[in-house]
Amino acid sequence: MANIDAKQSWYVIYCKLRKERQVYAQLCAQSIEAFYPTIRVKPVNPRSSKIRPYFPRYLFVCANLEKIGIGALQWIPGVQRLVQFGGEPASVPDEVIEALKQRITELNKKGYRLKTFQPGTPVQINSGALTGYRAIFDKHLSGDDRVLVLLDVLSRPVNVEVNTLTQLSD
Repeated sequence: MANIDAKQSWYVIYCKLRKERQVYAQLCAQSIEAFYPTIRVKPVNPRSSKIRPYFPRYLFVCANLEKIGIGALQWIPGVQRLVQFGGEPASVPDEVIEALKQRITELNKKGYRLKTFQPGTPVQINSGALTGYRAIFDKHLSGDDRVLVLLDVLSRPVNVEVNTLTQLSD
C-alpha cells in the first residue's frame, strides 16, 4: 500500500495499560488511519476476552506529522507517548505494516488456544533469545498470558518470564 501523501508515514504509539482499543477508536473518530493488530484466542476461561492485542500497549498510526503535529497524537487520552529514537518519531515502512496485516489475518484464520501447563511440566522455548532451551513450567503470572518457567543455568534453576502465546510448547 503506497502512501497518498509522500510525507505520510506509519508511526508507533505506546498506550497506557489496556487502553489500546480506546486510543484506536479515538483515532478512527478523528479520521486518522490506524492499525490495531489483534488476534482471536480461545481462552481457557470462557469469560475472558476472545480478542487480544498482538502487541500489548502498542498500535500503529499513519499520519503526516508535519501537518497534524506530534501533540495531536500524544495528547489523545490513553496514549503514553509516540515511540521515538534519538528524539525523532520512529517510522515503520509500509511493507512491514502490510506483512503484519497478512500475519494477523493468517493467525486469525487458525485461531489460538491459550496454552495451559501444570507446574512441573517440561516445556521448550520456541522464540526469542532463549529459543531451543528446555525449561520447567512453574506458574501463570497476571497480565497478558505470561508465565514463569525455571531454566537450568549453570546447574541452578533460574526464573524466566515467557509469553505463552508465542514462546512455549510441550
